[in-house]
Amino acid sequence: MNLPNKLTLLRIILVPVFVALLLLTQIPHSFLWCLIVFIIASVTDLLDGKIARRNNQITDFGKFADPLADKILVMAAFACFVQLGIMGAVPLIIVLFREFAVTSVRLVAASKGNVVSANIWGKAKTVSQIVAIVAVILLQYIIQLITLDVIPLPNGLPDIKVLVYIIDQILIWITVLLTLVSGFIYLKDNKECFKAAK
Repeated sequence: MNLPNKLTLLRIILVPVFVALLLLTQIPHSFLWCLIVFIIASVTDLLDGKIARRNNQITDFGKFADPLADKILVMAAFACFVQLGIMGAVPLIIVLFREFAVTSVRLVAASKGNVVSANIWGKAKTVSQIVAIVAVILLQYIIQLITLDVIPLPNGLPDIKVLVYIIDQILIWITVLLTLVSGFIYLKDNKECFKAAK
């Protein structure tokens, strides 16, 4: 197995570690640790593609596993956010619906011997998801530090939890909007796949 594929597998292996650290909030500095794990996983996403292209190590396994690993990581984060009450189920359902729809188109195209690559909107969606997840976890860590009195809050400041919740929702819904737009454009640009499926 080549290095890019090993990095992809590492990203998948890191998902349960990330989930455990994100949900076990009783662990000291749990949000910091899960943020570090998420960043490491995201870096492997950047590296595996670059190394595969540079060294001509693109494989069928990599084509399948790389986007799958990305989706598993992002969906795991969003599902944990729902569990923690950071986001509602509706944004998660919208993102899941988009991913299933796009994956279905890719599978139909692959069955015809075609490879459908991601467009600029898909890349923007992925970047927005990573930025949103990093920001949300970082904000939760700040709240964790305030709760532990590591960061003292001056009197007269608005409720920091309310402010963080508002920021979280803005970030999440920006991601959902980009997810919807990228999915619509993706389906529109590949509508011949639906004709081929008839």
